[in-house]
Amino acid sequence: MFNTLPSWPDLLWSGAGSTSVTVGVMSVQQEAGTTGEALEVWIDQDLCTGDGICAQYAPEVFELDIDGLAYVKGTDDELLQAPGATTPVPLPLLRDVVDSARECPGECIHVRRVSDRAEVYGPDAE
Repeated sequence: MFNTLPSWPDLLWSGAGSTSVTVGVMSVQQEAGTTGEALEVWIDQDLCTGDGICAQYAPEVFELDIDGLAYVKGTDDELLQAPGATTPVPLPLLRDVVDSARECPGECIHVRRVSDRAEVYGPDAE
């Protein structure tokens, strides 16, 4: 009869979606030259405008505090309020964290390699 295309859920469960996700994550790492390296993120609150874009993209990593500024969250989900506090970037959230840094109007989100502290995304990225 008619040839029909598989539905979106069928594509996801057949494995097509997982390949796309893996490729997307790898391209972010390759773009930054960090394939396989641990990354961390921090926010410069002096530049934070409090728009909350970061918390929308990656609520597991960022949160707005009562002072209206964004902070990174520790692995225990607690806000890290010390100036320059860093938190690891989980690989599944890398794209969201990078998008947060790119879209931040205050240009206050810094993503860097743990090994040499070189910024790979953010206003000071090389």
